[in-house]
Amino acid sequence: MMLETERTILRPFTEADAADLFAYAKDPRVGPIAGWKPHESVEESLEIIRTVFSAPNTFAVVDRAANRVIGSAGFVRPHKKDAPDTSSEIGYALSPDYWGRGLMPEVARELLRYGFEDLGLGEIWCTHYRENSQSRRVIEKCGFTYAFTEKLTDEFFPDRPTCFYFILRAQWEEGRRG
Repeated sequence: MMLETERTILRPFTEADAADLFAYAKDPRVGPIAGWKPHESVEESLEIIRTVFSAPNTFAVVDRAANRVIGSAGFVRPHKKDAPDTSSEIGYALSPDYWGRGLMPEVARELLRYGFEDLGLGEIWCTHYRENSQSRRVIEKCGFTYAFTEKLTDEFFPDRPTCFYFILRAQWEEGRRG
């Protein structure tokens, strides 16, 4: 499966992407705002490709001009265990070298299209940690509606305020017509 935007290609990760993944995943500005610790080696990045990034509908974000992996994006586990099959959640990370260029809203819009048109989803969620204003801007640009904030605890970041947003298929369709 491959998806395309004007400036990126979204495709499954391969083991050959480990060095590109490590190049941005080692940066302490990336992982902590996305909920994971910075990678410590190319081998760790390779293991993430083999495990986490091997999940269905998880994509390497490839810069068309440079032909290299600059981020990750895709559908992640739903925020609620009892979420219906027609609900999913998107997540993403991007190399700081590419911040501020509007690439992630472009990628997220393609994920929304894919989720609603190809996967048949009825609602898509997206979250960000309260301090992650860059991700908040992506979410707002893509038309998500704020739902609530709650403190989540995970392995690396205890009691972190997390903001939840959603977009319904009908809202997305209206926005496309609009």
